Amino acid sequence: SKAQIAMALRALSAASKIAAAAVAGGSAFALTASVAHNSENIHPTPYPWSHNGPFSAYDAASIRRGHQVYAQVCAACHGMQRIAYRNLVGVCYTEDEAKALAADKEYEDGPDDTGSMFDRPGKLSDYIKSPYKNENEARYANNGGLPPDLSLIVKARHGGADYLFALLTGYKDPPAGIAVAEGQHYNPYFPGQKIQMPNPLYDGGIEYEDGTPATASQMAKDVSTFLAWASEPEQDERKKAGIKAIAALMVAAVAAGYWKRHLWSVMKSRRVTFH
Repeated sequence: SKAQIAMALRALSAASKIAAAAVAGGSAFALTASVAHNSENIHPTPYPWSHNGPFSAYDAASIRRGHQVYAQVCAACHGMQRIAYRNLVGVCYTEDEAKALAADKEYEDGPDDTGSMFDRPGKLSDYIKSPYKNENEARYANNGGLPPDLSLIVKARHGGADYLFALLTGYKDPPAGIAVAEGQHYNPYFPGQKIQMPNPLYDGGIEYEDGTPATASQMAKDVSTFLAWASEPEQDERKKAGIKAIAALMVAAVAAGYWKRHLWSVMKSRRVTFH
């Protein structure tokens, strides 16, 4: 009948739409995977970071050295606008040290009684600001490139601290056949392998307060640790809470098992006789 034919055509149309959607989805996935493969030709080596284990914590000395690398090298182009100076207290600096670090910077405040804005020394509540006033100034100073804020850079990049360490230590001369434009640098770990940021780390580039030899790899390790902490400063507390929760659940499981055996012991030991 005509009704049956119409229903069959509608069913065929729906099936065709589903098949087309499946093909389109598969093509999009394949294209995405292909782009990711081509843009990330070299994957960073996984490193045994001291803070990665379930029972491990951040290395406070490395965080302090990493902040020193950031302050003396990275802060010229990158801000950390989600990290306040108070966040450093008890992690890698004392309160007085953090206050001194903040006081070295000037922040615009106001308005005052006359309605004017004014500059004042930084306070613990201030956030580590960007060296640029706005995005346009940042791009103008960096040949059109926009230096990213480093507060969440470890979480924002696939590979996390491994990627940052590989990037900072991966600058090389371009191999034959690869042309690098003026103002760009070859780095096989950066997507596209060409990066505007020049190699920021050199052996002896800074002098560590604790006397640790400031090799390029040591500085890369320390600043990667510092940025890993900045991306997840609550990690140590979260691990402590998790361990406490697991311990409490284990005690509760033992108590529940004992209570269950006690509750059912009467039932299990009961004997039923028939006369």
